[in-house]
Amino acid sequence: MDRHTSVSKTFFLGHILEENLFPFPGQVESRSETLKLVLDSLESFLSEHDELHRKFDVEGAQSKEYVNQLKELGLFSLIIGEEYGGIGFNSREYARVVEQIARHDGSTTLTVAAHSSIGMKGLLLFGNEEQKKRYLPKLATGEMIAAFCLTESGAGSDAASIKTSAKKESDGTWVLNGEKIWITNGPIADFYTVFARTDSEKGKITAFLVERTYAGVSTGPKEDKLGIRASATSTVSFQDVRIPPENVLGEEGHGFKVAMGILNHGRSGLGGGTVGAMKRCINLALQQSAHRKQFGKSINEYGLVQEKLARMSMNCFVAESLVGMIGHYIDSGVEDYSVEAAVCKIFNSEALWNVVNDSLQIAGGNGFMKEFPYERILRDSRINLIFEGTNEILRLYISLSGLKGAGEYLKEIGSGVSKIFNDPIKGFGLLSSYAGKRFSEITLLGGDKLTQVHPKLSELAGVYERGVLQLANASTALLKKHGKKVVDQQFAQKRLADTTIDLFAGICVLSRVTALLEKGPCEQEMLIAKLFTEQAKVRIAENLRAVERDEDQWTEQLSRSLSENGKYPWDVL
Repeated sequence: MDRHTSVSKTFFLGHILEENLFPFPGQVESRSETLKLVLDSLESFLSEHDELHRKFDVEGAQSKEYVNQLKELGLFSLIIGEEYGGIGFNSREYARVVEQIARHDGSTTLTVAAHSSIGMKGLLLFGNEEQKKRYLPKLATGEMIAAFCLTESGAGSDAASIKTSAKKESDGTWVLNGEKIWITNGPIADFYTVFARTDSEKGKITAFLVERTYAGVSTGPKEDKLGIRASATSTVSFQDVRIPPENVLGEEGHGFKVAMGILNHGRSGLGGGTVGAMKRCINLALQQSAHRKQFGKSINEYGLVQEKLARMSMNCFVAESLVGMIGHYIDSGVEDYSVEAAVCKIFNSEALWNVVNDSLQIAGGNGFMKEFPYERILRDSRINLIFEGTNEILRLYISLSGLKGAGEYLKEIGSGVSKIFNDPIKGFGLLSSYAGKRFSEITLLGGDKLTQVHPKLSELAGVYERGVLQLANASTALLKKHGKKVVDQQFAQKRLADTTIDLFAGICVLSRVTALLEKGPCEQEMLIAKLFTEQAKVRIAENLRAVERDEDQWTEQLSRSLSENGKYPWDVL
């Protein structure tokens, strides 16, 4: 395995890093029994609390007793090493546990995942040994619950524009001032990973470990939300909070690197949660469609319902394949998987939204009633398209990162794009006619084959082999046409990103089905591979054709006209 190279970034050069895609990762046998014990105990507990989850949703809060039960189950210790009192699950095992929780309740999933996936993940990734010994044992037992404090009013996706500040005193102490918004676990947390502007010679942003007990730390009232209503969300404020120097997380001035590292890791947990919710919806839809009769037949005998059931199962299988592959990258020490993590977050969150919608539609009028679970799952699922990086921002990140990867061959733009999150327009730098010509030559060197795919899938593999070359060629054309202004071409960037999503997701599916075929017949899995590939082929062709023909100009013109008018201008009456 190449631990230094991103699979998806190589697509933009017309290459396929096959060694990082095959074979598909399997469960580590030595840990499977421990994982099974945790899943069994978790299922037993959660299944007994389904009615309580409904009650918590209506009331907008989980009881202290319930949170204490989560602590007793060890759900706050999942990824903390055994030497600190935790269970020590790896990323794939952790995602599987989150999946199990999400089959029952989105709010419980978020309470647990916000603690582990992002709240104290920075301590695991960047903390020193003294910090880990001081905090991890308390975080493992739930004596301390963790929260991640990055988002501010006016600084959501643009994390580099945060206003919360920390000033360094002569004795090394930092004085923290500012307010963070929409902080999951904010009202119940005792441990905050906080990002503040420091503007020192070492960098603009620094990460800090902050305890609730520090003077000047306070939280606002619990937010009243559309979904995940029982999870605790609030503002967290810091007024002249004195932070000891030993509570700097990572290096001073390197807080942006810390934040991005945490979010990349956290997306594997989010992906696992979406898979769990999808599986619940699919099971509900299968039961409903089998028992509900219309015109003398079960509705699962009708083509339009069958289409939904097949689509739901296909989306879940693809999403699960992505979670498995991203977890494998993390557990194997791959250094650059940020684009793949973004692909997973986008695909899984949108797949879940569509699966929930299909399951509610199959339920008919029952799906709209609060006595059934559909409407709560729908509300709980919507946030996934927004938090941990909106899907719009992540699409831009995928495409611009891919172009930057190719641009590393072009000395004029190689360094600028690495700052894409801080200032995408300035960060992209200049692209000369020579650089465009050189990149065009590079893309012609593609043509990699998927040699490890099972022979029964070889025809499907050809779709992705051609798609990778088409993506590289479309990227070349885009760079040559727009030069330094390519960063402004968001419609085209979205299409490049969507193509990348289809390519990476589809090859992950082929890898997984190849592994299954080597064990024996798997007709249903092959059907999924065929369905997804055929649909991906159509999407790839449409997206790349639109990039070439600039078919989005009319969309832009209409939008500008509406924005200038300030209201919907057509009224028949």
